[in-house]
Amino acid sequence: QVQLVESGGGLVQPGGSLRLSCTASGISLDYYHIGWFRQAPGKGREGVSCTSSNDHSAFYGDSVKGRFTVSRDSAKNTVYLQMNSLTPEDTAVYYCARRGVISSGTCRLGPSEYQQWGQGTQVTVSS
Repeated sequence: QVQLVESGGGLVQPGGSLRLSCTASGISLDYYHIGWFRQAPGKGREGVSCTSSNDHSAFYGDSVKGRFTVSRDSAKNTVYLQMNSLTPEDTAVYYCARRGVISSGTCRLGPSEYQQWGQGTQVTVSS
């Protein structure tokens, strides 16, 4: 059974950094658009970043542009989200998600574009 697993969350001070990982078993992530989303308490799910399957082009939500970077390591079948200059407003559960079909074109940040989701990893930014 295909599973997505996020890791790397935790507690960090404002201005700090974290790197989240999204790995998969039973499937090669190279063929799929992968998105990162987050959900803070009482708020809807927000698109953070996505990476396209073909050219690995990346897109970012306005709130994280210039601070977050998404990347892929095909050998490890892993997608990363490097998060720098974190603020308390970045506190949320972070999810990675996979588009459900072998993907072409460019990725999008809408949650409805993705059909398989990981269990999430908590990121807390606090002093």
